[in-house]
Amino acid sequence: MDKEYKIEDAEKHSSDKAFMMQAIDDKASWVLAYADEKLLADKELILNAVKVDGQALYYASKELRDDKDVVLEAVKNKWLIVKYASKRLRADKDVAIAAITANKDAAIYLTDEILTDKDVDLILNPPQAE
Repeated sequence: MDKEYKIEDAEKHSSDKAFMMQAIDDKASWVLAYADEKLLADKELILNAVKVDGQALYYASKELRDDKDVVLEAVKNKWLIVKYASKRLRADKDVAIAAITANKDAAIYLTDEILTDKDVDLILNPPQAE
């Protein structure tokens, strides 16, 4: 059975990377809501978290929301989280394709520039069969 995590535990261990990693492995990524800023900027921790739950990108530092590795993993896990990616990455072709391949509705969070890319447009507007 998975370990049960309490808010008090998350608050008490807000700067404990090992605790946060274990909680994420136990599918309790919500503990990141209580993590200190240093941990929210820790690429290893956040990358692990977004692989388990793409929603964890919401808690990531501004720098990690602009980290392509982190954002791509998050979007692959949960397309909707692309809205929390940096503007630079919402204009990135790989991120855009990962998001719209999962769900075309992701296009509303992408930049206008990337939507004009021929490969992105092809996914969003496939040619109609005759």
